[in-house]
Amino acid sequence: MSTIEKALSQLEAARRDAPEDDGQKTVERAGAEADAAGAEQAAAAGSGDPVVVHIPWDALHAQGFLTPAVPRSVIAEEFRGIKRPLLKNIAGMSPTPIANPNLIMVTSALQGDGKTFSSINLAVSIAMEQDKTVLFVDADVLKATAGHLLGVPRGTPGLNDILREEVVPEEVILHTSMAKLRVLPAGTPDEHATELLASETMHQFMLELAARYPDRVIVFDSPPLLLTTEAGVLASFMGQIMFVAAADITPQHAVQEALEHIGPDKMVAVMLNRASRRRMSLFGKGFGYGYGYGYGYGYGQGSRTLAAEAADEAAARAMNQ
Repeated sequence: MSTIEKALSQLEAARRDAPEDDGQKTVERAGAEADAAGAEQAAAAGSGDPVVVHIPWDALHAQGFLTPAVPRSVIAEEFRGIKRPLLKNIAGMSPTPIANPNLIMVTSALQGDGKTFSSINLAVSIAMEQDKTVLFVDADVLKATAGHLLGVPRGTPGLNDILREEVVPEEVILHTSMAKLRVLPAGTPDEHATELLASETMHQFMLELAARYPDRVIVFDSPPLLLTTEAGVLASFMGQIMFVAAADITPQHAVQEALEHIGPDKMVAVMLNRASRRRMSLFGKGFGYGYGYGYGYGYGQGSRTLAAEAADEAAARAMNQ
């Protein structure tokens, strides 16, 4: 029996002996499941079987994420409304043409605004569509939180390795236990990771993704716009951008400054996260969308006037409550 097989046997025994916790798994349990999945993936790779990432749905559900097992939850309904304008733009139904509309970047001004939570939920929601497949890219390469939450062990080869031209995409794009969802991990840690994101190699890779998979939606979890200059460069490669602001957390000036890092020709959706039902009802008025679960949605293109107004409104309400 190999070392990996012995480890898997020990993991299975530990799972059988462990007491139940009523389904409320912690973030640490999610990390443990990801590492266990990594061992399983290594064993599969060694045996020649296809490598599949087993998404820890129970752990994600316990943390409030959207999961396919509960398709009629409040948050599932929220993201049905959030994704619809994005998908219409991909289908060519936008007021003006959008270059590479299937490249969608989810970002924020600062850490802690909820962009990773939102990007994973958006990817899962789109993957639940009948005619869409999704490639989720963990482009926040310094933290690599999104991939780990989805069951990918940290350090798994991915985006960084592609940008260093050490692997080709087909070698590191992973299938998952959700049939229509693929994951491109952040990759092997690199001290020059943020510079790699702003490189011409990254630009060419984005163009290749958009052209090679026109029927696929590519969702990027990006670094916050105010913490790295590379995030602004990454935004320039995208067709659509979903900007997440957190009620009671994101300062108004941070929202305004972050939006200045996005080119004026980009389609920008502004989403208010963690807001009360009452505030969301007010926020939605005038912008077309309001979500009681905690999401507001403003949409704009060109001068980004509507998106900027939505962001100002979101931040102002967050500051004044």
